[in-house]
Amino acid sequence: MPDASPYLAAMASPALITAEELLHLHLPDKRVELVRGALVVREPTGARHGRVTVRLTAPLADFVQANGLGQVYAAETGFKLATQPDTVRAPDIAFVSRTRLTDPEPEGYPALAPDLVVEVLSPGDRPGETLGKVAEWLDAGCRLVWVVDPKRRLARVYRQDGSETLVSAEDALSGEDVVPGFSVPLDDIL
Repeated sequence: MPDASPYLAAMASPALITAEELLHLHLPDKRVELVRGALVVREPTGARHGRVTVRLTAPLADFVQANGLGQVYAAETGFKLATQPDTVRAPDIAFVSRTRLTDPEPEGYPALAPDLVVEVLSPGDRPGETLGKVAEWLDAGCRLVWVVDPKRRLARVYRQDGSETLVSAEDALSGEDVVPGFSVPLDDIL
């Protein structure tokens, strides 16, 4: 009887892939990220998620462009946060300051954490997974993370120094010193 151990070992620990392999992977109608070499596949988001993301992306991108502050990246732009094994995360919105942009812009995933990351929660998002992503962003060098919760009509702001703020629908999200001068009432995007 043949030894099944190699087969069982392969089933227990799927093969890891690299950021370069992820770049050429095509899974139609799926959102994918790479976490420590393992592929994470998610279903497309719903209407509320898309609407809130666009309503925040537009004023942020307009402000950043008008003030020459850097670049705003749309949902699903991947950023390489770690190597060997590779981690590529894709926030709903990202901002990279002008001083950190590379010229030429990379063809693949920039090997940096954005200065600001926005995650808009979907109904299926688990709190533990979201906090894990926030920690990954901050550990990789992100200075400010906004987690917008459309259902609860609030946002949580996480900073690299470990501080955290709760923003209600009556309050505004502030770019603080990361996107100086930018502010948007949370109610305007919800």
